[in-house]
Amino acid sequence: MRRLLVAAAALVLVAPVLAAPPHPTGRAWLVENGATGEVLLAHGVRQRVPIASITKLMTVLLTLEHARLDDVVTVSPEAAEVGESSANLRAGERLTVRELLEAALIQSANDAADALADYVSHGDRARFVAMMNARARRLGLRDTHYVRPDGLDAAGHFSSAHDVTLLARILMHRPVVRQIVRMRAAAIAGGETLHTWNDLLYSYPGIYGVKTGHTGTAGWNEIAAARRRGLSIYATLLGSPARGTRNADLVRLLDWGFSRYAQVAEVVKGRAYATAELGYGRRPVALVAARQLRPVVRVDRPLVRRVVFLDAASLPVSRGQSLGQVRIYQRGRLVGVVPLVASRSVGRPGLGGRVGWYATRTLHHMTGWFS
Repeated sequence: MRRLLVAAAALVLVAPVLAAPPHPTGRAWLVENGATGEVLLAHGVRQRVPIASITKLMTVLLTLEHARLDDVVTVSPEAAEVGESSANLRAGERLTVRELLEAALIQSANDAADALADYVSHGDRARFVAMMNARARRLGLRDTHYVRPDGLDAAGHFSSAHDVTLLARILMHRPVVRQIVRMRAAAIAGGETLHTWNDLLYSYPGIYGVKTGHTGTAGWNEIAAARRRGLSIYATLLGSPARGTRNADLVRLLDWGFSRYAQVAEVVKGRAYATAELGYGRRPVALVAARQLRPVVRVDRPLVRRVVFLDAASLPVSRGQSLGQVRIYQRGRLVGVVPLVASRSVGRPGLGGRVGWYATRTLHHMTGWFS
């Protein structure tokens, strides 16, 4: 009778000596695993603070949900006159939604954000702000309230490190956003050239977004996302006192986040992890890993390896035939699976061979009885 067997073994990682967590200068900070949302470091993450142009992430999300990229927008006088960080848009100028998204995300242009808000709301700015707050509630952003679509300082306009990081991760699922936020420069209609405010795009390996923001009240803010060895880390810093301080602290936060993970060789291709019995007196067949598994896992948590296989296989067996699995878990979460396959082919004996085997086995049993 064939039985499904499970063999489990705890695998303790040899964790490197980790530096103490960084302590940036600012109101709040958060470091997360970009894929799972696992919080690695947090300080004041629910504190309600001004967020400046990080506000534009919600403006962009609503635009993508209510407009097409090739829609043409006519810039209103109110949008053209907003001032501060801008793309120097002129009243009556016509640009595509895609161009205005680039201006809002790359150069953090207030006029572009307001032009998008006017387009989506048909000129009713108050209606657009109401849409922003309604969308925030549906997304579960409990510490967020918007007053403007551009993020300029306004009483009652706030969010938190938790909320803006969640919003950024949601928005980064959209390919057009991922494409834009990693751009250092772009040209739009009217001859305007856009330049990013994200200094880390020039200096930090693996950086690919997301958004900066600055006003006198909010300070220097940024949500940074970087990717290495298949691992994404998000680091958010709000309320830093200076641009250079923000940049240096974000580097420390990202580096610390990546230091919590390592790529480990937990399953070796071709290594035997189990054996399956065979019928008719054939030698057991080794079950070997079909491929290598090098998952990126937390260095401070043990792994569990479970080998799942049938203790007996029916003949014939072909080399490479899947007969089990190696599964790697960390804190109950499956981090990788590798098939176990037969290491060699074994044929089923012919009629004569089967009859002979049964006769031999019967004789053996009879000898045991008489003994």
